[in-house]
Amino acid sequence: MKNITTLFLTVLFSFSMFANVVPSDKEALIKLYKATNGSKWITKWDLSLPVSTWYGVKLEGEKVVSVNLANNNLVGEIPSDIVNLVSLQELDLHKNQISGAIPSFIGNLKDLKVLNLSFNKLSGTIPSSVCELSNLKDLELYMNALSGEMPIEIGALKQLEVLSLYNNEITGQIPSSLYDVKTMKILLLSSNKLSGGLSREVVRMTSLENFSLFDNKMNGQVPLELEKLNNLKEMNISYNMFNGLVTKDLAALDALNMTMINDKGATVLLDVTTDKNSAIVSED
Repeated sequence: MKNITTLFLTVLFSFSMFANVVPSDKEALIKLYKATNGSKWITKWDLSLPVSTWYGVKLEGEKVVSVNLANNNLVGEIPSDIVNLVSLQELDLHKNQISGAIPSFIGNLKDLKVLNLSFNKLSGTIPSSVCELSNLKDLELYMNALSGEMPIEIGALKQLEVLSLYNNEITGQIPSSLYDVKTMKILLLSSNKLSGGLSREVVRMTSLENFSLFDNKMNGQVPLELEKLNNLKEMNISYNMFNGLVTKDLAALDALNMTMINDKGATVLLDVTTDKNSAIVSED
């Protein structure tokens, strides 16, 4: 009886390993393979084998829950069919040569927790539907050519811990809703074209550990409330057009000691004294 039970479990396990994925999931993966020149990938898929054997694909039952093809020479555009992977929890296409736009209906992936499309050649705007990804914890789109403004409802991502958009061409102001994301730990917005001020409401981001606005066009007073972010370990808001008073403690937080750009294009150092309520502004 023991041998029969063992044999039964072995057969059952083998069957589960090679169980068919739902047709819509398999079709979406094939569309991705063909749209990104799969025959030239570093690690290719053998489309004649079960999906469970395909590199970078993870299944739970008959559903695809993870696609991780980072640094695998994907060239082309992300097909709109990718949004049919409705059980997907992770999509990582980091460091490839993917061009075109982020699919506009990316918000259909309701279970998505990780979206990493960084270090590609993506253009266009960040689709507003990304704000519908209520389970998202990690959004990394850095090192692309994304433009336009951040979606105004990005603060709807109440579980977001990492937002990395640096080295793009994003314009406009930081959406006020973003300051309501209390789970945010890493916020990297450097080397864009952001303008406007940094709101005092940044104090709401109580979990913030790493914050960068380096090399933008932001202006106005540096919020002293930044000092109240007790978890903040790294910060760089230099090479903007911020002005006004900064304290010694606040300047010490910034990697470049609050080096700003004035309206003439010259660097301006917000030099501080030991007096918490005074600052000396001087040009290099």
